[in-house]
Amino acid sequence: MSVLIFANGEMSDVCWTRPFLQEATFIIAADGGCRHLYRLQWQPDVVIGDMDSLPAEVLTWLQTCAVDMRHHDPVKDETDLELALLYARKFDEDILLFGMLGGRVDQMLANVLLLAHPHLHDSSIQLVEEYERAWLITARSRIWGQPGDTISLIPIGGDVLVRATVGLRWPLANSVLIFGEARGVSNVMTAVSATVDVASGQLLCIHTLDHKKR
Repeated sequence: MSVLIFANGEMSDVCWTRPFLQEATFIIAADGGCRHLYRLQWQPDVVIGDMDSLPAEVLTWLQTCAVDMRHHDPVKDETDLELALLYARKFDEDILLFGMLGGRVDQMLANVLLLAHPHLHDSSIQLVEEYERAWLITARSRIWGQPGDTISLIPIGGDVLVRATVGLRWPLANSVLIFGEARGVSNVMTAVSATVDVASGQLLCIHTLDHKKR
């Protein structure tokens, strides 16, 4: 079971999220992230933010459904998504993020970097797109997929020492991935699982599904 958060990014299709919604323990919309749930007519358990990105028809729908709305002052240090993440950690369950990409570049980068939020180090957080998943690796991580899936390993906040990888076409062994370099991009799974073992640092792992085989 998991807690789902819908952010105010771009989602051309939302139907693929239904299986996640059906299995969710709790559903949070970060302000305009309600747009995606409105398209599915799926009520969130709570809406968090300054409510400056809600279309009128979505706001009316939320009020009609008596959804819990946690209003925050527009003049604040945190983004709506950050507030939603900090709220979600109290459930002590896996957190899945939707609608994180697209739109303004600054907001998109800030969204991705929230995976490294200092108050969320003990939380299991994953960014979910229809054919992509992204999460932070700080120790040993097992990746399940299919041969041909793309795995990109990107250092965040500094250099990363990778002790070893298994199940990737271009293996790493006691290798330093330099922050700002693209060496770890576009590796390929050679089996149904792969392992990445990080000795030090934070590694953003992006798993792109080879959806042509699915």
